[in-house]
Amino acid sequence: MTEEALAGAPPPVRLWPALDLTGIDFDPVLTELMREGPVNRIQLPNGEGWAWLLTRYDDVRMVANDARFSREAVMDHPVTRLAPHFIPTRGAVGFLDPPDHTRLRRAVAPAFTAKGVERVRDKARAMLDELVDELLQDGPPADLTGAVLSPFPIAVICELMGVPADDRHAMHSWTQLILSSSHGKELSEKARNEMTAYFADLIGRREGSTAEDVTSLLGAAVGRGEVTPQEAVGLAVLLQIGGEAVTNNSGQLFYLLLIRPDLAQRLRAEPEIRSRGVDELLRYIPHRSAVGLSRIAMEDVEIRGVRIRAGEPVYVSYLAANRDPDVFVDPEMIDFARSPNPHVAFGFGPHYCPGAQLARLESELLVDTLLDRLPDLRLSVPPDQVPFRKGALIRGPEALPVTW
Repeated sequence: MTEEALAGAPPPVRLWPALDLTGIDFDPVLTELMREGPVNRIQLPNGEGWAWLLTRYDDVRMVANDARFSREAVMDHPVTRLAPHFIPTRGAVGFLDPPDHTRLRRAVAPAFTAKGVERVRDKARAMLDELVDELLQDGPPADLTGAVLSPFPIAVICELMGVPADDRHAMHSWTQLILSSSHGKELSEKARNEMTAYFADLIGRREGSTAEDVTSLLGAAVGRGEVTPQEAVGLAVLLQIGGEAVTNNSGQLFYLLLIRPDLAQRLRAEPEIRSRGVDELLRYIPHRSAVGLSRIAMEDVEIRGVRIRAGEPVYVSYLAANRDPDVFVDPEMIDFARSPNPHVAFGFGPHYCPGAQLARLESELLVDTLLDRLPDLRLSVPPDQVPFRKGALIRGPEALPVTW
């Protein structure tokens, strides 16, 4: 960024198209924006106008945790956005600020604490072992995504949510439509409406429940008058969708391990570093496309010499923050010894992903099980022939062809 821009002239508005990137390629537009300066202006393919983009680690964390930047205020402002859908809905937990946001998160907190997540560990491990048993029984070649990486997170999040096994296929179909922009706005919104109606019925039937799954906790909170039925349903939809994002993240994680067998071999040889290794892989993989949800500046704020005025939309890039060289030495290198590793792959502040501990658990179980039980696991096609999802908000392979 030029000295003139820092002195007061705003940076130019850069068009950020919806790129269908494959492999672990870092977004070239984001790379250029990071080079140009820490504070930029962007225009995304949908919505209206332009928005600020912050890419440095300290700025990203500050905005994500600062009451001067509001998610709820997005309701009253037209904002440029990546997808044609995901239009802000008033009352949705993703667009709430504290204290309402805190109140809703508190209703489901017991399910996502370390104790709550541990409650599903044994069941998750057993479900994963069954999937790998079937994979081995059917023999190579196989699609690792279809056989394991997709059904496993679906089963785990449905277990935590309290969704019956018979309904998991419908949940998966709805989630895939919601998490993609390639099917069009109408199909995505139809899927969201159907999932919403499903959770409204399920939560309504569990208002007196004392069980520890998420829909039972929400039903009990509605029964006590702590949250409204609409708030409970909105939170359930958000958690269900977020839980299945592990499919795409783990797909990228294993794609990386399969094209870098040296990394996989080290994790096989040194199981004691696997937890730290998973954290480093989560820092490194470009797990989403472009940016997520915006915020609105509630007052004038100066960041690195640039004035962001009240009412202007602001995006933060967690992907860029995870490559900030002031925080991560040699950020383009995968370093399993990196410590500390304060990555923000799960966000930061009040909207920090509530399922972060669950996602880590699933990733660690997948690494343990697949690396140990399939020591010769490798791609069955060249890396550039692995198909990646098109129009996906969360990046990941559509299929991961493997053999062993």
